[in-house]
Amino acid sequence: MSAGKSVRLFLADGTPGGLLTAEIMNWTGHVVAAPRSDFAALLNRPEVKRTGVYILIGDDPDSVGGLRAYIGEADEVRTRLYHHERNKDFWDRAVVLTSKDANLTKAHARYLESRFIALGQAAGRSTLDNATQPPATSLPEADVSDMEYFTTQAQIMLPVLGINLFRGKPSITQATQAVPEVHPVESPTFVLDVPKKGLRASAQVVDGEFTVLAGSRVAPAVRSDTKYSAATARAYAGYEALHRKLRDDGSIAVEGTIGTTTRNIVFSSPSTAGSIVTGRSCNGRMQWMTTDGTTYGAWEDQGVTEEAP
Repeated sequence: MSAGKSVRLFLADGTPGGLLTAEIMNWTGHVVAAPRSDFAALLNRPEVKRTGVYILIGDDPDSVGGLRAYIGEADEVRTRLYHHERNKDFWDRAVVLTSKDANLTKAHARYLESRFIALGQAAGRSTLDNATQPPATSLPEADVSDMEYFTTQAQIMLPVLGINLFRGKPSITQATQAVPEVHPVESPTFVLDVPKKGLRASAQVVDGEFTVLAGSRVAPAVRSDTKYSAATARAYAGYEALHRKLRDDGSIAVEGTIGTTTRNIVFSSPSTAGSIVTGRSCNGRMQWMTTDGTTYGAWEDQGVTEEAP
């Protein structure tokens, strides 16, 4: 198990949805995040007058993750943000990453921008608004090490703020392969098997997220039925929309009556994952099982006991 981290959050206006700052103990990096409604307050922060990188985030209903993002860098972040406020309409939240010791240079920022764009593309959790990925700036070896550490800490910090753009997935090409050590997994492999339809999917909990593994055989689509109640029909429409996005972006390749996952896919819950796998409503806590017959729900609840009154 990795060592714990102490994260310090400060709600500048005392509200959870407003401007906030975030730090990790013993990390020189500093994060400021704000909704677009607090843009004026963000521009007045001293941090945005420094060299750094920034991320603009907004909704994108046509992407699998439902998000659209733009990643940039600047000698003075404030100037670039002011320009984007006038020229980019999609975003509703801005995140600025700078250094508390003000030691980030333009070359450092360009390196971080390139790394973050690459991580965003690899994670596949958002549509990136960047037209190209700039090449990583050539830095001295010691500086590269420092910037890689900065990147690693940012990957820890941003999900704490609900920003999952860079959360990577283990690169497993076969559903039966072990997860690399860089992505430790404490869960067993769960299987959802529908022999009559030729469906068999494998999944693991990776970094707290339910992940269906590449190579899983899944339904080619989510079925529809006019006999469903209005509520059930809405749920199925949502599953079909998600399944269609996964087909459209190549995450599920369909051939005949079988779909195959081409990469590891993160889902919000085992039930949503099960519905995509089977093409119908699924109680994921009961239907995902280990090879010894333990359900996901039973595994998740292990060690939970009711204290005596």
